[in-house]
Amino acid sequence: MKAMILAAGRGERMRPLTDATPKPLLTAGGQRLIEYHLATLRAAGVQQVIINHAWLGKQIETALGDGSRYGLRIHYSPEPHGALETAGGIRHALPLLGSDPFWLVNGDVYCPPDWAAQLARAPLPDGAHTLAHILLAANPPHHPQGDFGLTEGRATLREDAPRAYTYTGIGCYHPALFADLPDNAPAPLAPLLFTAIRQNQLAASLYTGDWRDIGTPARLAALDEDLRTRSAAR
Repeated sequence: MKAMILAAGRGERMRPLTDATPKPLLTAGGQRLIEYHLATLRAAGVQQVIINHAWLGKQIETALGDGSRYGLRIHYSPEPHGALETAGGIRHALPLLGSDPFWLVNGDVYCPPDWAAQLARAPLPDGAHTLAHILLAANPPHHPQGDFGLTEGRATLREDAPRAYTYTGIGCYHPALFADLPDNAPAPLAPLLFTAIRQNQLAASLYTGDWRDIGTPARLAALDEDLRTRSAAR
């Protein structure tokens, strides 16, 4: 199993912290955000990780290197200035990802390692009946409307569900979902997910652990305080 960490965003809401540092390299609890993902992926048995980058991407390559000190092999997928958005970035990285399903993780979320065990238990997308399996979470205060519904193991449109949940930025994807996109062209992920929902090809499950979208300096500071408090209490 390979995994891809999305790390190409400019991080506008995180400014001024991201003016000189790419968002995945910001620290909380004494560790870079992206390093939490690397540790989780290694513990889950992932051996190869693809990281896309655009804004200050060379800093990411310099900081993480070839991945050997994390017990991984890291490959980089550079993108042009301005990046290719989520789906465009994944499409651009398909030559590195190969033809098998892969895990996808947003570089700017925090989630304890148990998400990997949950995702590993899910059936792999086959590229025909199921194009992806995504993890959903309870809606955080900054996103109360949620993104998708959840019915019998399938994601549904938010308006068709009695309750909506937020996409965690974590899932297992089949390359077939992105195969028809042109390479090197910006493309968002949401339209592909909505199409998969309408075709009943998007599986989902609810993650109930501690998940956070670290999208602002205030959220980063709160995570840092929580992690340091937990560490001091051990």
